[in-house]
Amino acid sequence: MIRKYLFLLSLCLGGQISAQKLHFKIPDTLRNKDYDYLFEQIEESEKDSVKQSLYLKSFLVKSKVEKNFEEIVNGYKNYLYHSSENLKLVYADSMIYTAKKSMDNALIGSAYLTKGIVYYSWKKHNYALDNYLTANSYISKTNDKYLIYKTKYNIANIKYFLGFYNEAIALFKECISYFKNNNDSGYLYSLHSLGLCYNRIGAYNLCTQTNEKGLLEGERLANNEMKEYFILSEGVNQYFRGNYALAIKKINHSLPVIQKSKGFANESVANFYIGKSYWDLKKPELAIPYFQKVDSIFDDKGYIRPDLRNNYELLISYFKSKEDPVLQLYYIEKLLKVDSILHSRYRYVSGRIHKDYDTKELLVQKKGIEKLLDKRERDGFILKGIVVLLFLSVVFLIYKHIKNRKIYRQRFDDLMKKSDATIKVDSKNITNRIEDMNQETVTSVLKQLEKFEVDKKFLEEDWTLAKLAVTFGSNTRYISQIIATYRDKKFAAYINDLKVDYLIALLKENKKVQNYSNKALSEESGFSTTERFTKAFFSRTGMPASYFMEELRKEQS
Repeated sequence: MIRKYLFLLSLCLGGQISAQKLHFKIPDTLRNKDYDYLFEQIEESEKDSVKQSLYLKSFLVKSKVEKNFEEIVNGYKNYLYHSSENLKLVYADSMIYTAKKSMDNALIGSAYLTKGIVYYSWKKHNYALDNYLTANSYISKTNDKYLIYKTKYNIANIKYFLGFYNEAIALFKECISYFKNNNDSGYLYSLHSLGLCYNRIGAYNLCTQTNEKGLLEGERLANNEMKEYFILSEGVNQYFRGNYALAIKKINHSLPVIQKSKGFANESVANFYIGKSYWDLKKPELAIPYFQKVDSIFDDKGYIRPDLRNNYELLISYFKSKEDPVLQLYYIEKLLKVDSILHSRYRYVSGRIHKDYDTKELLVQKKGIEKLLDKRERDGFILKGIVVLLFLSVVFLIYKHIKNRKIYRQRFDDLMKKSDATIKVDSKNITNRIEDMNQETVTSVLKQLEKFEVDKKFLEEDWTLAKLAVTFGSNTRYISQIIATYRDKKFAAYINDLKVDYLIALLKENKKVQNYSNKALSEESGFSTTERFTKAFFSRTGMPASYFMEELRKEQS
């Protein structure tokens, strides 16, 4: 219904704009002014809506008369930035419609990117991702570096939101490298986002270093727009480092600027971690008003993210201790609502496995809560069931996490104890024979395999059985049988294991390579895609590549 409403509204607005084109006459004093002048006047007349409307109309009508698609798009973008929230998507759609008429991939991609940014500002990350990906499909066909990296930055933010922190870190580092010499704001924004990712993966020292660098770079560039956000980021980081008093000090320092900028997401995070700091300082009475502010922002803006879920658990715990069943039940109901929103958002944007969220269980629980409100005597029983369910869920997740980490650690230790020689692909006894195959042929192929391994030819991409057979002057059946008999592997596993073993040996020797992203590692070891690399690495070692890299860096340090 909302999209249908917006579509009808855009049609009406389109008619209105067309009418303006027919009936609005650009004043003589503005007729010969260029677009830069009109844009400057739009910005400078921010406090005078009548004058600003005149410049907005003049800009758009001028571009339409001149049939300048790029400036028409800019005209709609001007309206978007200076319109109410409910009209922003209408103007964004007008930008896309006009851009498509131009057949300019950069212009079309930029329009979709703007629409994605509107959705992201509303924290509707699923719709934002859709538009970022569409934008990328157009922008990737161009040579516009700025747009390419601007799209990367926005996709990285979605990956951060989803919890794919290592992937986001890799993208933010690329953005930092590009923006450092090309765009000061993009550079500082990317540094700030990188620090947030480091915090989420527990790399608190790196987070602090990144925040300090961001503050210094802001001073160097005489750009203070991100100063308070770096301070807020470091305040949250200090909470995780157990420095609660310092966390409160830093976050409180940044909060007035955050509130003034109307950044409700950062305001919610700031209030939560001030509250958490007071809570861990055993001062719950001071913590509760901050938790309730987080809830107020959730009511007003609908903003929530996974770590803020704990806000409601603590509120429930507090009012349970105060024997206040009314507020206790109120926050239980809120927690159910939060869970449904988080589950719905994450299932849509992360896997795209099921687009329709199954609300059956949620409705059953909600119905139970509604009945509970009418029957107070059942209050304790239902609350206890919910708490037990939450506790068991947390225990299960912790158990699963610890179990996996123990398994991975054991495999890591075993792998580190092995020498490079024992890591390599094992060979069977050369005296083994293959029926109906000439032994001279076998010996010849084995010698070629050994040279293939020693010369590291396997690092080339896209080896196939047929390609190897041609290289060896043999046929696929012989090659396949010989590898199966003397290497005890199928062809694909044989090639992949050689690549992984080479990479492990390289990582042990070269500290520089230890800082590579999965993408860079896959290229270094000759895999055609990052996905193939990560699957092959796990198959060979029994652990994710990211875990191995993390533990290896710890060992080296």
